[in-house]
Amino acid sequence: MTPIILILIFCASLVGVIRSADIFVDKIVDIGRALGISQIILGVTVAAAGTSLPEFGSAMISVLTGSPELGVGVVIGSNIWNIAGIIGISAILSCAVTTNREEIRRDGLFGLLSILILSSFMLMGPIGPLTGAVLLSIYCVYLLILIKKQRKYYTSHLIEGGDAGWKTIVTAVLSFAGLVVFCRVLVYSAVEIAVVLHIPEMIVGLFALAIGTSLAELVVAVNSARKHMCSLSLGTVLGSNIFNILIGIGIPSLFVKIPVEPLSVVLDAPILIVVTVIVMYFMWTDMELRRVEGVVLLIIYIIYAALRIAITR
Repeated sequence: MTPIILILIFCASLVGVIRSADIFVDKIVDIGRALGISQIILGVTVAAAGTSLPEFGSAMISVLTGSPELGVGVVIGSNIWNIAGIIGISAILSCAVTTNREEIRRDGLFGLLSILILSSFMLMGPIGPLTGAVLLSIYCVYLLILIKKQRKYYTSHLIEGGDAGWKTIVTAVLSFAGLVVFCRVLVYSAVEIAVVLHIPEMIVGLFALAIGTSLAELVVAVNSARKHMCSLSLGTVLGSNIFNILIGIGIPSLFVKIPVEPLSVVLDAPILIVVTVIVMYFMWTDMELRRVEGVVLLIIYIIYAALRIAITR
């Protein structure tokens, strides 16, 4: 295809992603309210796991095509962008992303724990079935905690849920399907543009794959922030990161050993740990993330991207 056609496909798929995400957020909130589920629970389960399918799909494709090491890079790169980029942008757009100590203890600490455990296994060499089993077990514990929290919320909060009929459910499913499809087309077109324009593969991996596969989280988070549902915005990103590491790497590693690139051990994983700790500190100090702190996170990501590109050269 010519660059012009690829660019048109890129723009069209971007519009599709934005529109699909907007509908998905509206309908998933309607369903959640009807069931008496809090916004943060929706964020760390349905929305977070759902929008992580591009990363999960990329990891599985890497395994099937004989390049399993790409899975680790895409997952960690996407998670860095989720924390430093998406949360930062949400904070800038919504003035303040609010949180609470329970949310930090549950989602923040689980996210940090999953990174530390994965990093420890990466130091020991290729990621194999044993590591995958450990990661999946941790995610099961995380889900049990969420279910327990949801039950407590349901019994202590009487909510006028309204009626989430079949039309709402079908629309949510279709909009989510569109979100996933458009994201995949967007990533494909971005990669093809890079190839046609002779952009280095490192740049393609850093931006087209890491940011591209996280585009669903970005759009959902931005739309959530714009709708003043900051709890959903934060929950989506935190839950997505946990899902990416524990499921996105855990399941593929059950089938084949995933080689670990040295750069991921010495740069990517440490940066992910650092930005996660910084976000938790920002949140813990005054229970919200302000615009200036969002700017700090974006600057950190820019420095990381520049450093990685420089090293790759």
